[in-house]
Amino acid sequence: MNFRIKLLAGVLLVILATSCKKEKETKGSGKISFEFDHQVDGQLVAFDTMMYVNAAGNHYLITDFQYFVSDFILYKSDGTQVLINKEKDIHYIDSSIPSTLLWSVADDIPEGDYDSISFTFGINQQKNVTGLFVNPPEVNMFWPDFMGGGYHYIKLNGKWKNPDNQEVPFNFHMGIGSDTTNTGEVVYVQNYFKRTLPASSFTIHKGWTLSVIVVMNIDSWFTTPHLWDWNVIGGSIMQYQWAMQLAKENGMDVFTIGSIF
Repeated sequence: MNFRIKLLAGVLLVILATSCKKEKETKGSGKISFEFDHQVDGQLVAFDTMMYVNAAGNHYLITDFQYFVSDFILYKSDGTQVLINKEKDIHYIDSSIPSTLLWSVADDIPEGDYDSISFTFGINQQKNVTGLFVNPPEVNMFWPDFMGGGYHYIKLNGKWKNPDNQEVPFNFHMGIGSDTTNTGEVVYVQNYFKRTLPASSFTIHKGWTLSVIVVMNIDSWFTTPHLWDWNVIGGSIMQYQWAMQLAKENGMDVFTIGSIF
């Protein structure tokens, strides 16, 4: 009897060991890439043409934009989080450099089902320090040290028509803000924010590359929850924390998923 029990136990151990080895061997990974599209009124953005009207009735055009996204996290259905950071964790996007609109991630992404994708718009406080970048084009995003240092989160440039029908430049620039306390002390305010993309579930298959199109709806910067009127707010906001706070709150719904395939 003892011999039979030992024999059965041995067989079970062999089966379990074989199953575990097989499972380990069959587990794999795939790749993921992000493409960044930019729209106004649901259409791909057109530059240098006074063809847009925001919710406040301002006629405007876009000349160019640059911005950072960082700390992309992929959330698995089992609760696991995958942080993209093997090669880089900050991606720079520039309307004048087409190659920046596509980010082929170096990380191997474990296969399986994922519920959602999140990222940080801008750069978080720990990383956004002067000297992080030393080469162009990223170094050209520097934020003045007297205003907190580090780098712009976004430069969105264009023109709007004022009530006199004159074209006036605007610089929709965001970065670290500053406030002054009642005692005269200057305190810095972090304006980066986290965005979890709606409808961003996906599946990674072994050996496959998944493409994710992320859309920035530029008109959303000027719509909700705050109606953006350049005739009231003015064309330059980077020295006004109250204005950057409005921009930050408006930015919460700017990014959506175009498609995943």
